[in-house]
Amino acid sequence: MNLYSAFSSVTAEHPEKLAVFWGDKEFKYRELLEGSEVLGNRLRAHCDVKPGDRVGIWMKNRPEFIEALFGILQAGAVAVPINNFLKASEIGYILSDAGIDTLITESGVSESIPELKAVRQGLRVIDVDADADRGSSENVAIDSPERLEGDLAVIIYTSGTTGRPKGAMLSHGNLLHNVESCRKVLEAVDADRFVVVLPMFHSFMLCVGIFLPLLVGGSIVVIKSLHPAKNVLQEIIQRQATLLPAIPQFFRTLAHVQIPDGLPLRVCLSGAAPLPLEVLRAFNERVPVPLLEGYGLSEASPVVSINPIRGPWKAGSIGRPIPDVEMSVQSEHGEHLPDGDIGEICVRGGNVMQGYWNQPDETAKALKDGWLLTGDVGYRDSDGYYYITDRKKDMLLVNGINVYPREIEEVLYQFPGVREAAVIGVPDSRKGEQPVAFVASDDGVVLDEFKILEYLKRKLAAYKVPRRIEFLPNLPRNPTGKILKTELRKLREKR
Repeated sequence: MNLYSAFSSVTAEHPEKLAVFWGDKEFKYRELLEGSEVLGNRLRAHCDVKPGDRVGIWMKNRPEFIEALFGILQAGAVAVPINNFLKASEIGYILSDAGIDTLITESGVSESIPELKAVRQGLRVIDVDADADRGSSENVAIDSPERLEGDLAVIIYTSGTTGRPKGAMLSHGNLLHNVESCRKVLEAVDADRFVVVLPMFHSFMLCVGIFLPLLVGGSIVVIKSLHPAKNVLQEIIQRQATLLPAIPQFFRTLAHVQIPDGLPLRVCLSGAAPLPLEVLRAFNERVPVPLLEGYGLSEASPVVSINPIRGPWKAGSIGRPIPDVEMSVQSEHGEHLPDGDIGEICVRGGNVMQGYWNQPDETAKALKDGWLLTGDVGYRDSDGYYYITDRKKDMLLVNGINVYPREIEEVLYQFPGVREAAVIGVPDSRKGEQPVAFVASDDGVVLDEFKILEYLKRKLAAYKVPRRIEFLPNLPRNPTGKILKTELRKLREKR
């Protein structure tokens, strides 16, 4: 079994079923499979792609992205989805690091191709717009190479918030394992229609937005534009979508728009970034659909835990491990800590990556004794629910005491008019480090630093209160919604 053969089997069961909705266009399973075969055959016949070769995908959300993904897998190659928000120099690094000689892209990025070819000599480019040959009569069927569950399927490059991005190597078995676990925990069936609003290059969407719906025989509703949010809701109603995976900022927006009658969603899933309690509260007050916070990382294919679909749900918790995945809280020495103690969240299971591409030292740091060390700090409660307190690298030491920025951020979000908040540590000669907060306000709201600090003093221990509040129009984020604290640190250094 591999990802392509699984998709091919589902297609054989119901070839005429609608698989993808894209604006006013609809694509059947048969059409997606045929498009994938055309591309897969072309990769081998004209681009000399061999099993195990890495092939890049650089395009925005569209049905052709899905065809490219399965076409690469049909050719026995390894798909490398590339963040379409990156600049050519950043993409050039990924092309070189992964050894990509063939790139599948679209006409909208054509101006960057000469620069990429200069970085990667001999780079072959397939433009799905210029070379639109879906169902081409020239396509000659070529048997797909046999790929096993242990074979490499996808390399996901981490967001690179610190230093160069690393390529997490995910096998067919890793992704199939995560799909099956997600199917169980979400009770996904072939009648489900999954909404895709996040970028398809992200591991969250690859698994939950593409592989899961297509391997259970469901459908995908790809949203063309997220603005305004009410149009997204209308499309969800029109296409009778049932599951909405997204990021906290999107759910914050939905919590402040008029919710139309007849919303068909049965569950919303928040991932890719921490869900502030205030966003969860506002959403629950306005939207009659459960919003479940989960947790994952690219290195785990990516889903690790989620609040149970039938409850109980715990606000602020990332839930329990999904089926066939283990979690633990460990000390710096690898000791398993008891409930309530804070340590590093670790993961074990068939979804855990094979390692980082060409980085054995980094792999050895992340994979120890069969466990994936996530770099996230948190604890487990007596009911088996997990909580993330912060990133290990973001934790501050104030007078030798651990301070978790997320705790301060949660209180900041409760202050009226605060739209975004982030806390970083700055060096302090007396205390070692001191917290500094960055805040963006709601439209039309003018915030007062003194009033915010007075509010924080009533809610937090004195050593946790930020030295100062700095105001920005918007906080810097990566394409999947994570606040870039490295950028905030750079900004602070300049001031």
